[in-house]
Amino acid sequence: MLRSHFVVPVLFLLAAVCSAQQSNEPSSTASCNLDDGRQVYIRYNAVTSKTEKLSNGRPWAPGGAPMTLFTEAPLSFGGTTIPVGAYTVYPIPAKDKWTLAVNKNVTAGAAYDEKQDIARAPMETDQIGQPSNELEVAFAHVGEKCTLRIYFGKAASFAPFTAR
Repeated sequence: MLRSHFVVPVLFLLAAVCSAQQSNEPSSTASCNLDDGRQVYIRYNAVTSKTEKLSNGRPWAPGGAPMTLFTEAPLSFGGTTIPVGAYTVYPIPAKDKWTLAVNKNVTAGAAYDEKQDIARAPMETDQIGQPSNELEVAFAHVGEKCTLRIYFGKAASFAPFTAR
């Protein structure tokens, strides 16, 4: 019963934030279903390496809008607890290792403000032989862990989120 009290507000917030995102790029969603039925979603703009160029060390908002993370469970990421709710997510590319910033400012069109980060941690990053011309975002789920996977260009980056 307690879980249903979290689901309705999160889904309502999800609809409000998603409708407020402004971009010409089509949006996509990746999700992770936890063993207890709670879910973690990420919404992002589908972009290609032909339309997007990454700047090392600068937060990336694919298609001009940050990725948006919605969670029905408190999560642990980079030693920080992320409460139930909606957050913006900024991958920060670098040549050898990407970083992921989770930010509490979900206002549509707002500029990135590092002071609003609630979690920031390095991502496991590998170079892949076959470049991915399109942004690919997915979750891998094992137990209470949802690992965010981001593939773009020759980079494959991974960020583990653990449900609490």
